[in-house]
Amino acid sequence: MPAADELQSPTSEMVLLTPNSENPPPSLGPNDHANEKQANNQGGREGSAESDSSRVVMKKQLGLLEGVAIILGIIFGSGIFVSPKGVIQEVDAVGTSLVIWVLCGLLSMIGALCYAELGTAIPKSGGDYAYIFEAYGSLPAFLYLWDAMMIFVPTTNAIMGLTFASYVLEPFFGGACHIPKIALQLLAAATIIFLTYLNSYYMKITTKMQNIIMFTKIAALVLIIIVGLVWMLMGNTENFSRPFESTQTDPGKLSVAFYSGIFSYAGWNYLNFMTEELRDPYRNLPRAIYISLPLVTGIYVLANMAYLAVLSPSEMIASNAIAVTFGNKILGGFALIIPVMVAISAFGGLSVHIMTSSRMCFVGARNGHMPAILSHISVKSYTPLPSLVFLCFLSIVMLVVSDVYVLITYSSIVESFFIMLSVSAVLYFRYTRPCMERPIKVSLWIPAVFVVVCAFLVVVPIYVAPYEVGMGVLITLIGIPFYYVGVVWQNKPKWVQQSIDSLTFTCQKIFMSAKEEKRD
Repeated sequence: MPAADELQSPTSEMVLLTPNSENPPPSLGPNDHANEKQANNQGGREGSAESDSSRVVMKKQLGLLEGVAIILGIIFGSGIFVSPKGVIQEVDAVGTSLVIWVLCGLLSMIGALCYAELGTAIPKSGGDYAYIFEAYGSLPAFLYLWDAMMIFVPTTNAIMGLTFASYVLEPFFGGACHIPKIALQLLAAATIIFLTYLNSYYMKITTKMQNIIMFTKIAALVLIIIVGLVWMLMGNTENFSRPFESTQTDPGKLSVAFYSGIFSYAGWNYLNFMTEELRDPYRNLPRAIYISLPLVTGIYVLANMAYLAVLSPSEMIASNAIAVTFGNKILGGFALIIPVMVAISAFGGLSVHIMTSSRMCFVGARNGHMPAILSHISVKSYTPLPSLVFLCFLSIVMLVVSDVYVLITYSSIVESFFIMLSVSAVLYFRYTRPCMERPIKVSLWIPAVFVVVCAFLVVVPIYVAPYEVGMGVLITLIGIPFYYVGVVWQNKPKWVQQSIDSLTFTCQKIFMSAKEEKRD
């Protein structure tokens, strides 16, 4: 074990602080935002070698390309290759399916514009958590963090890891044999651990890897689009002869179809989790959003058109991996390219998700909503190492939970509610803080439309799937006692506080981590 004096920052300021001395930072007011923006625009930019090279702070090492790679890395996970059938199986019509894909893309772009305003007005990492905390206070923010850390993040990591493992192991077992569950779990766990290690100690390598994977994903989708277009140009357009025949008009089915489409676009808000690590966030955050979302929408619509040109709706619904079925039917000997691309996409998406979600955990702990050790930063790699390890542990636990897919189903509607709450903060701040510094200011109809559509998508499932909605609400409400015990109850018994302090001190030595130093 290193001695205590070895865990001091290069400024010689003692950083082995107990939780008693870690008070949540005050919320930023309009003047603070203006001052922070002015500081970012000065010659010695925060996080640069000139100002932060030797301080225990998160480094600003993400540029525009890395920002685009983060957004595309999350959105272009394995979903578009594996399960775009969720829309077509609910609406039963090719034309209606494509219309929903376009509308979901437009809705995502509207939401992303709102996050561009929030991200530049409140330049904090943490994304939705930070905006809910700033607008509606401690308890709603804690409940979002509770759902995210206990359900959203670890279950998503587990599912991404299992998806990657299944595509890697499939060639070794063939179509006739089922892959042993233990083999999937072990490979998924090893992948999560490896990517956590990579994100903990080699941030530059991770971001470069994600840039490469981003271009690989786009290339794979462009290949699918080109093949589909060539197929249609050869006269194979029978699947589009009656595009709107037998369209479902039931509001419940349409809302489920929208959910499936929006789920495939999920991730457009993840760059906001890392705002504090972006170079010139007032410029690069909105630019990354403006580049990514139209690109995603165009590629998704064209890719689904390609799928529907080659595969009939019944073939799409019957397939568990649509891109693989597409490749087997039309690519012949080159069909092996598709599962390789799916595996690469799942691997890259998992890496981005591990990196971004750890920042939300870090910010939550910094605000006193998670154990104090999770707000500390590695003094070697300047990454939130304790948060990364904590989420890695929870993700591996989820790998052995048999109903991991059920858990994420229960919480998906609750997550949609919190996203709606985040965007409603745009309207709330316009009313309560009219003079707030806003480098980007969207028209009021944009957040209003997004909130109304999200409200519809939250309310309708109560009618369609009341049990799932009820379970999601119950999981959220379970967090309230933890909030009052862990956050509100300050005068804990001395032995409890001493135990917490001792655990924090021990973890600091294990992780070689320190409390974040305040920026000037």
